[in-house]
Amino acid sequence: MITVEQAREAVLARIKRLPAVEVDILDTLGRVLAADISSDIDIAPFDNSAMDGYAVRAADVAGASEESPVVLDVVEHVAAGSFPVETVGAGQATRIMTGAPMPQGADAVVMVERTEALEAGGGAGGTAAIKAPVAVGENVRLRAEDVRTGDIVLSADEVVSAAAIGLMAAMGRPKASVYRRPRVAIVATGDELVGIDEYPGPGKIRNSNSYSLAAQVLAAGGEPHILPVARDNEADTRAILSRAPEFDLMVSTGGVSMGDFDVVKDVLEDIGVMDFWKVAMRPGAPQTYGTIGGTPFFGLPGNPTSTTVGFELFVRPAMRKMAGYGALERPTVQAVLTHDVKKKSDRRYFLRGRLTRTDDGYSVALSGSQSSAMLTSMHRANCLVSLAEGESFFSAGSIVTCIRLDIEEGVK
Repeated sequence: MITVEQAREAVLARIKRLPAVEVDILDTLGRVLAADISSDIDIAPFDNSAMDGYAVRAADVAGASEESPVVLDVVEHVAAGSFPVETVGAGQATRIMTGAPMPQGADAVVMVERTEALEAGGGAGGTAAIKAPVAVGENVRLRAEDVRTGDIVLSADEVVSAAAIGLMAAMGRPKASVYRRPRVAIVATGDELVGIDEYPGPGKIRNSNSYSLAAQVLAAGGEPHILPVARDNEADTRAILSRAPEFDLMVSTGGVSMGDFDVVKDVLEDIGVMDFWKVAMRPGAPQTYGTIGGTPFFGLPGNPTSTTVGFELFVRPAMRKMAGYGALERPTVQAVLTHDVKKKSDRRYFLRGRLTRTDDGYSVALSGSQSSAMLTSMHRANCLVSLAEGESFFSAGSIVTCIRLDIEEGVK
């Protein structure tokens, strides 16, 4: 058996980024840009008011106060979306709304809360009392203050955020180039499997693994494709696994151990290349990896938790590398174990746990039964407690490493 680190290194060594595709702006969210994006305009495109109020010459209101307001003639009223035509001269002001262009002559805006309209004048005319001074440039957003024409605003390899989408929209980019989402084939194996809409008869179980894997693929940013169940014979398994080149990656569940009807390993060796078969870990030591027609293939164990953990450790990082991400691993934290845990010393354990925030950091307890056949403790878990090889007993109070399942990888 190889170690978890050796297995992960072997997996990622074969994985390449997928080609770039151009998609609609909203479809870029959370994905990795494949090309720089520059601006075709200045942002802001013109000097504009950051407040509702009056555009003034700062020098005219330098001595303004509540007790001694400065009264100015209002020459114009400018709303957002319109453009001023009057110049603000000495002793004058323009009534202005947030986002409206600054008029010529004005160099500051007094917010409306520090003013009082004295005489109504319709769209123009009247007077206003200014009750506070302003500095030159106060409450004014300058042209190109955020972005200049030609600036590279978003760079290749960035992960697109909601703010990045806003910038793309401001720069007139309805589409952008991102790395393609991995198309992942999902194959459950076993004569015992029936559809999830069927009532299982004697000796049968519902095919839940295909759906948990599909959900994991979706959560990792991929496109799941559930294929027909491969029955426990070489001909049927070969026919299904031979479809791997139609996809970017294939994941099977079950049929990789040493049972009389576990044929996935033999089929892989017959139609593809096998890089490794067993990993020194629990749950799920029979983790199989190779290629079929050049497509990466992961043969995960059939027990539900073994399948889930194997996906987290090996498939998810591979998918993220395909999709262009630099950060491939879930974040980890150190936590205080709240109870004793025994294990075999010859392999790494990944136990389902529940992290709790404490005044000093984190504590962690197992989230239920660690049987690889049970999903309920996986459902309750927010981490995998990683217990290293070479140790067989971890006492309460031990500091252990926890892989956060409730937090995405870093943006890079």
